[in-house]
Amino acid sequence: MTRAIVLIPARMAARRLPGKPLADIAGAPMIVHVWRRAVAAGIGPVAVATPDRAIAEAVTAAGGAVVMTGEEHPNGTSRIHAALVELGADAEVVVNLQGDLPTIAPETIRAVLAPLVEAAVDIATLAAAIGRDADRDDPNVVKVVGSRVFPTSASKSEHRQQPMFGTPAGDGVLRCLYFTRATAPWGDGPLWQHIGIYAFRRAALDRYVALAPSPLEVREKLEQLRALEAGMRIDAAIVETAPQAVDTPADLKRVRAAMEA
Repeated sequence: MTRAIVLIPARMAARRLPGKPLADIAGAPMIVHVWRRAVAAGIGPVAVATPDRAIAEAVTAAGGAVVMTGEEHPNGTSRIHAALVELGADAEVVVNLQGDLPTIAPETIRAVLAPLVEAAVDIATLAAAIGRDADRDDPNVVKVVGSRVFPTSASKSEHRQQPMFGTPAGDGVLRCLYFTRATAPWGDGPLWQHIGIYAFRRAALDRYVALAPSPLEVREKLEQLRALEAGMRIDAAIVETAPQAVDTPADLKRVRAAMEA
């Protein structure tokens, strides 16, 4: 059995920035930068899942693997599940890496596996403390509301036997209670930014895609709320900094300036 596989969903019809997977950054399409960083993470095979021939051609020209999917998928998780079935992969863990994170570091990608050392965790993700004041009230910066959790002695023992999962982050793990575009929680203390990467246990991914969209998912336009409303457990490893997601032309300008400097 393949321990982990990384699948990157990408499509040209992005709502706020159409065609963004092929946006040129430092001489390469954005999706190629993401694919290269996923490969460098070294946690398993990597493939891009897309319905668009132009994206497929860009990735294969760079030496990457592609799985063609249909146009009908409502979100990236549905798309990567279809790609997984098409590949016939029997991965134990499926990493869904958003294709609009061209600055994500390989070690940040690896960090998403750490919460899975706890057997009760269905889905793992990442969070970072929000530093910029402008991000606190920005609805494009999704907030994680959660409680810190600590690895049990049993999970530490399990970790020693399962090195794929990396080092448990201890007080650097949040049990996710909610995700929102609002500024939350209220009061003193850090606000946590969600980072668009998930590590699903295979059974959790199968269960997720069989569920209908949930009320809060539809209201917030956040697909991870479907899992929480169904009683699935999501934990987030805390990392030092959040990579810049490219959602708008302004985001793309900032990323280009940083990567072409």
